Amino acid sequence: MDASATVVPFSTLIRTASHEQHTEAESSAFMSDLLGGRLGVDAYARYTEQLWFVYRALEEAASSLAGDPVAGPFIQPELFRTAELERDLAHLRGPKWRQGLAPLPATAGYADRVEECARTWPAGYVAHHYTRYLGDLSGGQIIRDKAERTWGFARKGDGVRFYVFEQIPNPAAFKRGYRELLDRVNADDLEKQRIIDECRRAFDFNGAVFRELAEEFPLSA
Repeated sequence: MDASATVVPFSTLIRTASHEQHTEAESSAFMSDLLGGRLGVDAYARYTEQLWFVYRALEEAASSLAGDPVAGPFIQPELFRTAELERDLAHLRGPKWRQGLAPLPATAGYADRVEECARTWPAGYVAHHYTRYLGDLSGGQIIRDKAERTWGFARKGDGVRFYVFEQIPNPAAFKRGYRELLDRVNADDLEKQRIIDECRRAFDFNGAVFRELAEEFPLSA
């Protein structure tokens, strides 16, 4: 029997290793309340602000990593979200949305870690890249649909543009291609395990952001 036939693809390993944390993040109190229509648009706007800090960290580092043998293949401009987030925030908060804008402590830690990985450990950057962008292409569409129906945003219009990947006409095919990139990642087994561990850490950061948002937007009794 060919031993290689039993090797589990890295894309499968990284998905299954983080499945429990992924589920916890999706079922957090804040996200459950948001998707359940129990929170107002201000909570949605505050969440969008937190996303801006994280994606700015991811995308400001992208050009410096484009030639990296590990992270480079994942730098795909059609994924970039910062401009769309800024358009959404201008719609949600008005043209002066940057004034007084500050990250939650958990968000600041999250963005700092992304920047650190981009600067010192490109393989760790891949873990954060995977965690964010593949999630946006999948579960993010549930948030977009709920936001449109709950707060009256135009379908795929301002307010939800973060979730609209205009340059990716076939998300399913794109995700297959992304997983193939993961399977071919330029890393040995030890480094792959470190990437998986960093992926778990990324979900921990997400969970911390959700917890702080839940404290800021508790449900009234």
